[in-house]
Amino acid sequence: MKVFIVEDDPIIVEGLTIALNQEGYEVTSFDNVADSIKEIDSEAHYDVCLLDVNLPDGDGFQVCKAIRSKSNVPVIFLTACDDEIHTVLAFEQGADDYIAKPFRIRELLARIKAILRRSGAEQTRNEVVNVGGNQVDIMSGKVFRNGEEIFLSAVEYRLLLTFIKSRGQLLTRQQILTAMWDSAGDFVNDNTLTVYVRRLRKKLEEPGDKPVIETVRGVGYRME
Repeated sequence: MKVFIVEDDPIIVEGLTIALNQEGYEVTSFDNVADSIKEIDSEAHYDVCLLDVNLPDGDGFQVCKAIRSKSNVPVIFLTACDDEIHTVLAFEQGADDYIAKPFRIRELLARIKAILRRSGAEQTRNEVVNVGGNQVDIMSGKVFRNGEEIFLSAVEYRLLLTFIKSRGQLLTRQQILTAMWDSAGDFVNDNTLTVYVRRLRKKLEEPGDKPVIETVRGVGYRME
């Protein structure tokens, strides 16, 4: 497993690198936006990204945007900016989690493992799943239709994976919310779940398609 860190505090980077190496992760780190984006543009593959918000030449939101233009790899923000505005902005940019400094390393490691489970990164890396007329490449975290990539937000992609992992089963709304907790927390609740399902359907279905996600009124949803 490869971890991509963007953090300008060398002490934090050193501590994270030691802890992650001990858990078997391979770490690559950068301390600025420019070099980070060059690495992203090089098409290098990572399994999870840890981003600081405040950087010498910009902010982690720029890096997150660059990452999201390439893939749905999990992104966790590690930052001292523990306020609602920054938290909401991080999730709007496609973040999967947001941890305020100072943080406990064991908690961070637990969150990384949980997100990797949700993303399917610990499953067979070469798996391609057909969903309706779409192809979901688990390795890259990308979705395609007729060779064209369909962009899904981080939450939409996690929702899709939740359905794929329980294909053919009826999932209650509470089961879906529980499965989504590690990747979206309070940002996916019972009120917003309907909105995310609708958005996912709109992106995966074209006129004449059989519904990708079936609504079981009063209970939940099922993907055949």
